[in-house]
Amino acid sequence: MPKKIIHIVTSSTSLRLMEGQLEYLKDNGFDVCIISSPGDDLEKVKRFTKYSVPMKREISLLNDIISLFKIVKILFKEQPDLVNSSTPKAGLLGSIAAFITKVPARIYTIRGLRLETTKGIKRKVLWMTEKIACTLSTQIICISPSLKKEVAELNISELSKITVLNKGSSNGINLDVYRDLTQYDDKLVKIRHELNINQNDFIIGFVGRIVKDKGVEVLIKAFTEINKRFSNVKLIVLGKFEEGDSISKEIKHEIINNVNIIYQGYVQNPVPYFLIMDVLLFPTHREGFGNVSIQAQAAGTPVITTNATGAKDTVVHQRTGYIVPVDSKIDIIEQTLFLLNNKDKRIMMGKEARKRALHDFNSNEIWKQLTKLYSQLTV
Repeated sequence: MPKKIIHIVTSSTSLRLMEGQLEYLKDNGFDVCIISSPGDDLEKVKRFTKYSVPMKREISLLNDIISLFKIVKILFKEQPDLVNSSTPKAGLLGSIAAFITKVPARIYTIRGLRLETTKGIKRKVLWMTEKIACTLSTQIICISPSLKKEVAELNISELSKITVLNKGSSNGINLDVYRDLTQYDDKLVKIRHELNINQNDFIIGFVGRIVKDKGVEVLIKAFTEINKRFSNVKLIVLGKFEEGDSISKEIKHEIINNVNIIYQGYVQNPVPYFLIMDVLLFPTHREGFGNVSIQAQAAGTPVITTNATGAKDTVVHQRTGYIVPVDSKIDIIEQTLFLLNNKDKRIMMGKEARKRALHDFNSNEIWKQLTKLYSQLTV
């Protein structure tokens, strides 16, 4: 009889972080079930048993108690051998529910620490929720080496309980998407034409949620200064504006109205855009890992990121890109201008970045290690 595992996430959009992973587990003998808040991504799930449980991302005591009760009820019904909870709210509620229902193998997958960019009472509350989730879990998965170190140093969990799959990342790189980049040639021509991008334009890129935590404000300030010096520099921005941790009105106005900033909103497949970019700027304040950084590098685009937890694991400094201090506009400008003025170095970095991304972050290796871990924990 196959071992039953349940994955719990707060938002259905987080299921994108496990694309292909759950199918691999099912194909390797596990009975897979999903619990998440309602959403389009949950609706698309066809191969697995699924449950819709509304969960608030922020603290909401009454709603959290109701959500916990519903998850406990599901776990009593399904009697899983293993529960893997990830994302902060689902991590907390899932860990508590799995402990209450005596699930033998309880994993908390930490995809980042929100508390890193908070202060005061909110930081203390977030630390406590992480501590509870880790204490009630029998195993912790961190998605990057530096995140593992940070979790231990903050006394959220002991090191012996924490593992990192392969070299890190949420789900690795799907080699089918990146192995043959010529498949995007026609799309590239179309995008360049639609966005009025010339061959002599230097293209900077940003992909991610448009919030302060992603370093969007320093990104725009750095770009506007670069653009004053070089009129052929353009910035492509892919992502949605969000209410929580929102950027200033001035920065939003700049993104929408600057003729050299090409705002495209959320894009389902950013690979063709990576291929257009000369460099990806990823000036994040905190990450679990930084999938966008590795995806860009898999497409042969060097990355300038920060020394934030998780993000610094995605780049080999001076080989596949540059690592700069968080919020350092001066360093972002300096390294961007260096790549602008040194095409040979930029191309060499892109080749090294692609080579490392495809070798070290292959999805299949992540899935194999996860399958092995699940098998060991459900004997």
